[in-house]
Amino acid sequence: MSIETIDSVIPPKGKPKWLRVKLPTGKKYTQLRGLVDKYNLHTICTSGSCPNMGECWGEGTATFMILGNVCTRSCGFCGVKTGRPEDVDWAEPEKVARSIKIMDIKHAVITSVDRDDLKDMGSIIWAETLKAIRRMNPTTTLETLIPDFQGIHTHLDRILAVGPEVISHNMETVKRLTREVRIQAKYERSLGVLSYLKENGANRTKSGIMLGLGEREEEVIQTMEDLRAANVDVVTIGQYLQPSKKHLPVKEFILPDQFKKYEEIGLQLGFRHVESGALVRSSYKAHKHIK
Repeated sequence: MSIETIDSVIPPKGKPKWLRVKLPTGKKYTQLRGLVDKYNLHTICTSGSCPNMGECWGEGTATFMILGNVCTRSCGFCGVKTGRPEDVDWAEPEKVARSIKIMDIKHAVITSVDRDDLKDMGSIIWAETLKAIRRMNPTTTLETLIPDFQGIHTHLDRILAVGPEVISHNMETVKRLTREVRIQAKYERSLGVLSYLKENGANRTKSGIMLGLGEREEEVIQTMEDLRAANVDVVTIGQYLQPSKKHLPVKEFILPDQFKKYEEIGLQLGFRHVESGALVRSSYKAHKHIK
């Protein structure tokens, strides 16, 4: 049965009330906001205007993007600029590690643009960044939200060698919509990446998908089943929101009850943890995913 036939969506005519968020507040948030501004620190939380920034910062979690802000891919859902990236900043690992220390981050999520222009796909900077964080912040736990590195095992091995507590790679959408939504990515390749990570020593693996792009309920369930078959431990499910008029339109807003249903199905399938809700993003409540 498709999600269209069970009254679980509403047409995209303005954001529904459950997508409204309160402005971030609290002592911890105010403290971190001040440090970010004072030292000109870069986090995805601020540059991406994440709706969960206040909540995550209040719990000592923040997300950092490495390897620049220009991606070599042109995914239809993503607000990151596409084009020719700048040269690699080999001082970046120390800068990121220092930012985490200044902010006193307890759990850091590291992500990056795709760097298909580089022979190593950016995996060396990835590994050096993780090592620098470990060295400068020995008590900080790590989640790595990695690109697919074109499925090349040598690049994935560099991440595995550092041993982050969670290694995440997002499927983003269901198989039928992958070519339209992710363009240069491949559904089976992403599953292969997640399987390889788990088979080769990843402590915990994680993936996420967005809803509202025209997927059907049975396709969402099939994607979750595919992820479990790849031994993925954690899955996040959230509402897609259009970054600009140039990006893919929102086909539907998923109702809270449907998100709850997916959470229940995910737990029944055997995921250790499922985050499912309209405002859920890849790093939402990330600190809980290591427990």
